[in-house]
Amino acid sequence: MARSPPQLPNCNCSSETLPTAMDAQNVEVAALVQKIAALHADIAKLPSLSPSPVVDALFTNLVMACVPPSPVDVTKLGPDAQRMREELIRLCSDAEGHLEAHYADMLAAFDNPLDHLGRFPYFSNYINLSKLEYDLLIRYVPGLAPSRIAFVGSGPLPFSSLVLAARHLPNALFDNYDRCGAANDRARKLVRADEGLRKRMSFHTADVANLTDELRKYDVVFLAALVGMAAEDKAKVVAHLGRHMADGAALVVRSAHGARGFLYPIVDPEDIRRGGFDVLAVYHPDDEVINSVIIARKIDAHAKGLQNGHAHARGAVPIVSPPCKCCKMEANALQKREEMATTELSI
Repeated sequence: MARSPPQLPNCNCSSETLPTAMDAQNVEVAALVQKIAALHADIAKLPSLSPSPVVDALFTNLVMACVPPSPVDVTKLGPDAQRMREELIRLCSDAEGHLEAHYADMLAAFDNPLDHLGRFPYFSNYINLSKLEYDLLIRYVPGLAPSRIAFVGSGPLPFSSLVLAARHLPNALFDNYDRCGAANDRARKLVRADEGLRKRMSFHTADVANLTDELRKYDVVFLAALVGMAAEDKAKVVAHLGRHMADGAALVVRSAHGARGFLYPIVDPEDIRRGGFDVLAVYHPDDEVINSVIIARKIDAHAKGLQNGHAHARGAVPIVSPPCKCCKMEANALQKREEMATTELSI
């Protein structure tokens, strides 16, 4: 039975004076952009982006401002705000590089650096992001059992590859690609004491634009968030992957959503489609995981886009919602019960 709309209380105010939901959103967006612009101005003045109390505090404030849900669509901001956002993403990229290099050198001083990865302040984020990506892969690419994986843009602290290799894909070989030779030198030192990982983990100094036939040997290619920071550059990278990856191979692209687009580039799923992929799912986290995740699969030219007996029509990409809080609580409780049972069995 249809319900009658609730009756509004009598009010002497004219409807023209009542703030609308759109007005409230505009005010919220304007306040956020102003706050981000102020942080950008302070960060741009820094003499160095290397880790320090001042640098750490500014970037912490920036992340805290961008993580909460927001109605902002950064792709629709005005020209000045767009230029500010693009420069801010570049500053974030530089700061992230300095931070990872700093901790890579710190970890390399230990006999086994892998025993101390938790010292990195955002290590838990990589654990959660890697689990999210693995869960999405096995859900949307059924039957996937990758033997060889490429990670493009691995950096001096290849946490994603390390976590995926150790926790989720223990039989796969990982080829890590980065344009910076110094970053790869640092990364190699992290696995020097672990013979198993060292045998499965290789590092290559190369620009993805120069990779061609090599890409055909991978079952899955991960594209880091900061490879191709401008939208057109990211689209070119995806198109290049589409020309050279094997038919049916999976592509995992890191993106951003909402205010998190001030921290990382936003990838348009249509650019991935135009690059020759079937976009299977788009996931926007609402927790401490910053990056959105897009799961795609290289279209088989002979199947004309059909993957595993089905196809996703244009504009019908499933947007995967994060689980509700009750589901998260139940999952956490189940995990704790399983851990307790495992502990009891091992005693």
